[in-house]
Amino acid sequence: METTGTGALKPGGRYTLEDYRRWPDDQRWELIYGIAYSMSPAPRLKHQRLLLHFSTQLMMQLKGQPCEPFIAPVDLYPFPEGHGEEKETVVQPDLMIVCDPAKCREEGVFGAPDWILEVLSPSTAYKDQTEKKNLYQKCGVAEYWILNPETLDLMIHRLEGTTYKAPIGTRLDKRVGLTVLPGVFLEG
Repeated sequence: METTGTGALKPGGRYTLEDYRRWPDDQRWELIYGIAYSMSPAPRLKHQRLLLHFSTQLMMQLKGQPCEPFIAPVDLYPFPEGHGEEKETVVQPDLMIVCDPAKCREEGVFGAPDWILEVLSPSTAYKDQTEKKNLYQKCGVAEYWILNPETLDLMIHRLEGTTYKAPIGTRLDKRVGLTVLPGVFLEG
């Protein structure tokens, strides 16, 4: 039985990447510590316009650098092999930057990106602010941004040691710099 939003594929079910790779191509799922989350319904147009706008800004600013932006859907396997959770976790961040080309393979990104942006959707907001925030912290994403597309309110989580320090709130209706990439900015 399938459910939409952030519900699990089967209540109480546990899944692996092997299961994930057998699911139909026309369905988008994320797998976090063995729990499957539907990526349906598709994001709203405002969400997609913002992502296109931000990815264009990043492409222009990162041109000629080893850092590369990726926009969903791209599979992120955040844990290195041998970690344990790598066999049951794959997500599709809305937008991410990877500065280590060795992490980029044809199948997706393997290892923690340097920066991630999630644009909140009604069906994924809770997961983005809890499950994914905890996941990104655990796997070592240096900077995690969560954006409300309606208000452009932005919460910035920066890794200090192994934990995110208190988030910084701002708005993306003005220019905001990425701490992990000095000189790189986004503006709504």
